[in-house]
Amino acid sequence: MGKIFNTTGLCRPDKHYMVNIDNRLREIKKMVDHGDYFTINRARQYGKTTTLRLLKDRLSAQYSVFSISFEGIGMNAYSSEISFCQSLCRLFYREVRYHAVAGIPSELVEEISGLRHMEIDMLELADVVSELCSKADRPVVLIIDEVDQASDHEVFLSFLGMLRSKYLIKEEQPTFQSVILAGVYNIKNLKLKIRSDCQHQYNSPWNIASDFSVDMSFQPSDIVGMLKEYEQDHRTGMDISRMSELIYDYTSGYPFLVSRICKIIDEHVSPVWTKEGVLEAVKELLTENNILFDDMVKKLDDFPQLKRTLYAVLFHGDKIPYNPDTQAISVGVMSGFLKNEQNVIVISNRIFETRLYNLFMSEELLDSKMYKAGALDKNQFVHDGELDMERVLERFTETFTDIYAGEDISFLEENGRRFFLLYLKPIINGVGNFYIEARTRDMGRTDVIIDYLGRQYICELKIWRGNEYNKRGEEQLTAYLDSYHLTTGYMISFNFNKNKKVGVQKIRIHGKTIIEAVV
Repeated sequence: MGKIFNTTGLCRPDKHYMVNIDNRLREIKKMVDHGDYFTINRARQYGKTTTLRLLKDRLSAQYSVFSISFEGIGMNAYSSEISFCQSLCRLFYREVRYHAVAGIPSELVEEISGLRHMEIDMLELADVVSELCSKADRPVVLIIDEVDQASDHEVFLSFLGMLRSKYLIKEEQPTFQSVILAGVYNIKNLKLKIRSDCQHQYNSPWNIASDFSVDMSFQPSDIVGMLKEYEQDHRTGMDISRMSELIYDYTSGYPFLVSRICKIIDEHVSPVWTKEGVLEAVKELLTENNILFDDMVKKLDDFPQLKRTLYAVLFHGDKIPYNPDTQAISVGVMSGFLKNEQNVIVISNRIFETRLYNLFMSEELLDSKMYKAGALDKNQFVHDGELDMERVLERFTETFTDIYAGEDISFLEENGRRFFLLYLKPIINGVGNFYIEARTRDMGRTDVIIDYLGRQYICELKIWRGNEYNKRGEEQLTAYLDSYHLTTGYMISFNFNKNKKVGVQKIRIHGKTIIEAVV
């Protein structure tokens, strides 16, 4: 059976099309060689487990590697020090029994086996670690995946404290060469989850940990390598560089999203490996349920301030400074759908952004007059498979004026762009998608890129700030059309002057046609 794109569980180079992560593994190995203790904390489905598996294979030529996971060990393991230490010894034994850890003598295997049934506390476990590391033929590396499973349990912090204590006296007593913990949360956040407000919350026992700054996202060049291997097997004739750039444009290199789009194209989409195929795969991805999107919704429910923050960024164009000490921002970044860009928080990629737009708008669709109007008007906007954007602007202008002519300026400034997206939603729903170009989203200007049946339409939404500002907006839009190889663009100006002229007009500038609606 040939290779496939995999988006569930562990990825294996012999079975799956994968990005080559050798450079990342070399960077991580340097940290191990240096004797660093560190945490690989990345968002869900970011390739952590696969990275750890390949890292173990690489390290095993030089080290005795115990690679264990806290996933599924059961609540009883955290009920006491003795239960926790006993569970760890059992996990160690599984490693030497089933995976034949290199450099562990047979007599040491027997000793580890005997520990499974002994009642030992944390101090005695520290002695076990020293015995293990002194008798092994090689330096010992400990890798623990899914440490989030231990996040609510005090005994795990005691374990971290023991590791810290041994690290500080490693010149005097044998201990692990390196310890790697992997999960979504970093260890400071694990401590925050189990400390009450009256206790010291930032005195983490993991303050010995080195910073982990290895970039685990995929760059376009990484995706190129994966698609080259696929192309060698399937001979589709795709433009590999173009496909890689398109996939990156929508995912910003989020590993699961990259692989998921590739898998959808490979298995579900026709025509495959074209721009149209990528857009179709994106549309399918945005309508499916998966762990990543479910986790996003859960985080918004659990952290209302995070939800309000995202709403302000998406619909109001607010620029919110990045502050890692703000809980809502910290949770959004750790969960992978926010990132720090030049000290301002932004949505991590177009996929997350569009999913969030759809979520927020779905919560108000039934009560939205603009959405209902768009649903009633939708049949008049598509001709021969093409979206008549000029007609969309005309009807939006008429509908917006009819419904909101009497509203105050501050209300319209804050909500005008959201009303257009609500009007657009039923028109393209099920056939097309839209996303917001992050580079242009601010309190005065937003560029909406609409994907509809393989074609793209760019519509700039902006608040009128005078003729000079408007001309600059037209110039910016023409430059943006060039980057998308388009000759026609669209503009909606929310003008709050009493003597404005409402309607739609065509403008020719630098060889481009701009259809502008004033409301």
